[in-house]
Amino acid sequence: MKRILRAAFAALVVIAAPAALAQAWPARTVKVIVGFPPGGSTDQVARVLAQHLTTQLGQQFVVENRPGASASIGAAAVASAPADGYTIGVVFDTHGVNPSLIPSLSFDTMKDLTTVMLVGTSPMALVTHPSNAFKDFRDVLAAAKAKPGSVAIGSIGSGSLGHLAIAQIGNLQGVELTHVPYKGGGPLMTDAIGNQVPVAIGSAFLVNPHVKAGKVRALAVTSAKASPALPGVAPVAEQGVPGFAALSWWGVIAPAKLPPPVLAKLVEELQKALKVPAIAEKLQAQGMEIVGSGPEDSARFLKGEIDRWAKVVKDNRIKAGD
Repeated sequence: MKRILRAAFAALVVIAAPAALAQAWPARTVKVIVGFPPGGSTDQVARVLAQHLTTQLGQQFVVENRPGASASIGAAAVASAPADGYTIGVVFDTHGVNPSLIPSLSFDTMKDLTTVMLVGTSPMALVTHPSNAFKDFRDVLAAAKAKPGSVAIGSIGSGSLGHLAIAQIGNLQGVELTHVPYKGGGPLMTDAIGNQVPVAIGSAFLVNPHVKAGKVRALAVTSAKASPALPGVAPVAEQGVPGFAALSWWGVIAPAKLPPPVLAKLVEELQKALKVPAIAEKLQAQGMEIVGSGPEDSARFLKGEIDRWAKVVKDNRIKAGD
């Protein structure tokens, strides 16, 4: 009889444990790792969410910046952390490029990490100095076709999504576009505003303030359709590159094998935060379209990005730091 009671009690513990785990989380400070320095869009997304989750859940969510190696250092820190929900990460679109760009990654992006959520997406934009002859992206393509290699386009760095987008456009159109890598958005926009680089490509968040100030002219956006982030600017797909689309994006990750109840609670709380008007407005001000999808859809999106950009990296022999 005692043996039966013990077995019954053990079964109840097993049944109750997941619910108790979810209910208890978070019971202490949660570390939010960002693979970029403070001030960039990924850091800002992380801080907006961390600040609100701290209020929403009554425990501290503290952002920790671990920049370097196209944000793979930060992702590696998340992959090696205990799978208990007390270390999560906020990633940028480089997360889907790094598996093909950096063969020596210390982790498997799909196997060693839990893809928690696709927070949102944003178009990139191509811009030029107002004094330049380019009025739209058709002019850029025409110039490149007339004189291969004559049009230089700057991006935030080698292997960045802007770099890969330009490479893919060149492949699709059979034109040679000269890529100029910069060490971040700040230097890139300094040269674009100073007319030191003919065309620049960056996220809507990066270029929009300078477009609004009249310091650069927007030529195209990389979303499939026109974007409210840059009203009146036609997509690349409508300017000679049909079907083309490439979006910047932000996501949340956690270590692999995160307990399902904790994962479910984390997703629930993130989705709740994204529905708060003040939070949505802050993120949309960056030109972000909020998605807030769950783990399955987000993992499917990430796999699609990895496969797509792996082909571009391979076809164009792009390497980190090139």
